[in-house]
Amino acid sequence: MAELGEPAYRVRQLYVWLYRHRVRDLAAMTDLGKGLRARLESGFEVRWPEVAARDVSRDGTIKYLFRLDDSASIESVFIPEERRRTICISTQAGCPLKCAFCLTGIAGYKRNLKPWEILGQVATVMDDAPRTRPWNVVVMGMGEPLLNYEATVRALRILMDPEGFAVAPKKLTLSTVGILPALEKLMAEPVRPNLAISLHAPEPGLRRQLMPIEEKYRLEDVIAAAQRYPIPRGGRVTYEYVLLRGVNDSATHARQLTRLLRGSRAKVNLIPLNPAAEIPFDAPTPEAVDAFAGILADAHVAVSVRRPRGQDILAACGQLHLRDAAGGGSGSRASAR
Repeated sequence: MAELGEPAYRVRQLYVWLYRHRVRDLAAMTDLGKGLRARLESGFEVRWPEVAARDVSRDGTIKYLFRLDDSASIESVFIPEERRRTICISTQAGCPLKCAFCLTGIAGYKRNLKPWEILGQVATVMDDAPRTRPWNVVVMGMGEPLLNYEATVRALRILMDPEGFAVAPKKLTLSTVGILPALEKLMAEPVRPNLAISLHAPEPGLRRQLMPIEEKYRLEDVIAAAQRYPIPRGGRVTYEYVLLRGVNDSATHARQLTRLLRGSRAKVNLIPLNPAAEIPFDAPTPEAVDAFAGILADAHVAVSVRRPRGQDILAACGQLHLRDAAGGGSGSRASAR
């Protein structure tokens, strides 16, 4: 606006049109003069990521395939529920962490996303969905958000800004394996999302087998940092735990987990593995899930079991993946529709 010789208040007007109203047409910004709108139209464009495909699950979940300018692809998920609507967004095209149970990491990594590519996922889903019920946004899609810190946090600020997307901080959750330097920076942000830690094992040796990041950021240090994360009074840090049959789903593992989290403001979200052909593990039995949750509950650890959504379209937790320029999947199971 300064380069165009416009007063500073124009910045806020433009910001509100782009993010609160989420207009796609510069001509619709009616409180900007016609001359200014004409100059903006001649030099700029409002562009959202291209939707290459929408897959609809039998349970109502919708998976979006976005094709970006360089032909990179990302996936996002819209989960409609009776009391709320949830958008699961990505911060990287693929994921470099290579967790053994996650199709996203197995399928590879291309690059970090830009802030507009992160925000564009939310804008697209919000524009498609009926305008009823509050929004939840979870940064749990493709990629590790804290490896793309600057772009992710810039997008989060706009999502949580009352004059931006106006998503309440308590309705926004960021999931991380625990990239400690970036997590420390996140703690210092004036407005922060809820925190979820991808744990998946109750002791370092097993976590190292499942998650190579354990070599760099140790389990005990990640837990210590999470316990210092400033959350509102009465809030809890969520620990995500994917249950793998015969690997980390025994009573012994459950008791180890209770000891690990004892005394902390913790909630455990148990996630029975969402299978895919490329994932070399099996889902736990329902009996093992119930027994694991029961041990945690008996030890007074808050626990929930995540209900799978969108499994039939590979939209459930751990199933998002890179897809090629033609829209196919990374492997035989992923490309089947």
